[in-house]
Amino acid sequence: MSDTQTPRMFLRLPEVLTITGLSRSTIYKWVNEGDFPKPKQLGPRAIAWDSNEIATWSENRPSI
Repeated sequence: MSDTQTPRMFLRLPEVLTITGLSRSTIYKWVNEGDFPKPKQLGPRAIAWDSNEIATWSENRPSI
């Protein structure tokens, strides 16, 4: 891992909401449409998003 790469972390929904500023419904709508990273299954009832995928998504969003 290079110095510029951030360590991989798993983010739960409340963290993703805070980081992105999106609502829960928007995140799940965009996941279903393929416009937002899909969460990873951590266990039978737990999901989380890869922090690197969220960072890449954020960097590649067009500015308004």
